[in-house]
Amino acid sequence: MKPGPSPGFFVRKLMRRWLVILLAVTACSDARQEPRFAPVVIGKLEDADIREASGIARSQRQENILWLINDNGAKEIVHAINPRGARRGEFDLKEAKNRDWEDLASFRLDDTPYLMVADIGDNDARRKSRSLYFVEEPAPKKKDKASLAWRIEFEYPDGPRDAESAAVDIENLRALVLSKRDIPPRLYEIPLRPGDDGTITATRLGTIRSLPKPSRQDVEFAPKTRDWHWQPVGMDISQDNRAAVILTYRAVYYYQREPGQDWYDAFNTRPIRVSIGRFPNAEAVAFGDDGRNVVVTGENKHSPLLLIDFNEVAEE
Repeated sequence: MKPGPSPGFFVRKLMRRWLVILLAVTACSDARQEPRFAPVVIGKLEDADIREASGIARSQRQENILWLINDNGAKEIVHAINPRGARRGEFDLKEAKNRDWEDLASFRLDDTPYLMVADIGDNDARRKSRSLYFVEEPAPKKKDKASLAWRIEFEYPDGPRDAESAAVDIENLRALVLSKRDIPPRLYEIPLRPGDDGTITATRLGTIRSLPKPSRQDVEFAPKTRDWHWQPVGMDISQDNRAAVILTYRAVYYYQREPGQDWYDAFNTRPIRVSIGRFPNAEAVAFGDDGRNVVVTGENKHSPLLLIDFNEVAEE
């Protein structure tokens, strides 16, 4: 596998060039709290066409490139930026349909770099099936077109549901999808290369109980306050398949997987929690380099880019 951007680029160089803004780190009873991992602002999304960034993934083909997608209602465009948020290109995935694109993942299969676009949003839980689109990652150009490598149509075994978090577990050749509105959220798996071209049924792995559970009052008042802070809205797995992150509207949860451990079991261990404060509409998260630096952004025009460095965790 080709290495991604170096930690030096994402941390030392950017932290020297940009004003460091520390965000308060709040306590959480079900996660280890590590104040030294406070996020820093490293840039903002300069491209006005990226107005609802719902998914982000680092390039597996070229250093210092991040790919982003917009939420539903946007065109079928995948955007490229550098780690400071400057535009680096885009491509049109014409064969796909953006009904509700909610997450983006990158991986290498047979030494070929791919992107997975997860059309998994379903606010009202009415859609019988959902789509995963796979495309061989192109080099970033000003404007380009790309063809689908393959597509997966899937349905849930327990009925339609809304989800905004998807990742690729390349070691086990599967995609993982985490539901949003279930309490606790449910984790599903879909084979990465199913033999059947028709709609397949995802496998429910179980519930994830390591994320914070909302109080009855939280749930009751959320429609009025517009604060669903406990809901998972993004997920990523590191290139070495040893670490993963889940993003909620309020924090990033970092997990480490033991050798031979299944991701379902790893996600039910005690994570490290880093608050992102009241970051407006935070919905996109991705590993930025070797699986220790994490980038977060949100669904606003010119949204900031946050960086969290977990290198010290990896050395423990």
